[in-house]
Amino acid sequence: QVQLQESVPGLVEPSQTLSLTCTVSGVSITTKPSFWNWIRQPPGKELEFIGFISFSGNTYYASSLKNRSSISRDTSKNQFILQLSSVTPEDTALYYCARDWTGNYNYDYWGQGTQVTVSS
Repeated sequence: QVQLQESVPGLVEPSQTLSLTCTVSGVSITTKPSFWNWIRQPPGKELEFIGFISFSGNTYYASSLKNRSSISRDTSKNQFILQLSSVTPEDTALYYCARDWTGNYNYDYWGQGTQVTVSS
């Protein structure tokens, strides 16, 4: 069974870099084809795509977050990592990791989500 689990970052202060890890079990993140996504939902708003890293290690980011986002992976631990720099209170959201195996934003497995609050 495929399972995804986000790390818990706790409180993040403005201007810091947010780092989140998604640990995957039940399938290798190098399995072809698969795309490992970060998605967030700010309070009262819709889901927002952040970016993904593919089974081959290629990355793609939403244009609105591209300059501040970086997604990497540790294949030895079957994890992928989001780093979001220069955070502001507007980055406060519920952050999810999810798998898309089609490359067309069809998410079949999700983590439970982790709350990120940006506050001083």
